Amino acid sequence: MRIDFISDVVCPWCAIGLYSLEAAAARIPGLELDLHFHPFELNPQMGPAGQDIEEHLAEKYGASAAQLEGTRAAIRERGAALGFTFSMAARSRIYNTLDAHRLLHWAGEVGPAVQRTLKGALLKAYFTDGLDVSSHDVLLTAATGAGLPEAEARELLAGKRFAAEVRASEAEVQRQNIHGVPAIIVNERHLIQGGQPVEVFEKLLRQAMAEPATA
Repeated sequence: MRIDFISDVVCPWCAIGLYSLEAAAARIPGLELDLHFHPFELNPQMGPAGQDIEEHLAEKYGASAAQLEGTRAAIRERGAALGFTFSMAARSRIYNTLDAHRLLHWAGEVGPAVQRTLKGALLKAYFTDGLDVSSHDVLLTAATGAGLPEAEARELLAGKRFAAEVRASEAEVQRQNIHGVPAIIVNERHLIQGGQPVEVFEKLLRQAMAEPATA
């Protein structure tokens, strides 16, 4: 089943959506997901130094400290249930993710398994380890860990390779009126938005499987 997964690597609900989706697929015998990750920058204008996460969330969403803590608690619980660790105390800043998406684009050309491994490594680097996912050292470690050749990864990060492709992909997402993530397109027909519970994903995946091929 083809899955086009539109997301950012600094979006906690994107991590929840991905692991919920995969947990749902694991409940359905014989179902294999053909995952393709597409870029969506939550903060495309973010500077190289990033921004304090508390300041950023307060400015962007106007949420109070109590509201933010309630959301964090919900995210931690959802992640724990899916086997993913959100270390909120380790994550103090939010970063620009263009270079991460350039690497993911390249990994997608190499192969879906490599792209999925890199995606998971980047989510863990940011949400679990609290690392700067705009740092070329952090990105290089994730890339080589996913099996990408070090010399080529280093060269890519030093230049602008795949920046135009990332921007074109993001523009296409905007043309499809997708303005929030995660956005998951199933079999190029059905759009699922948000970090849905496993049960919701399972129901929608089973419905998609039951459809005739010519629908």
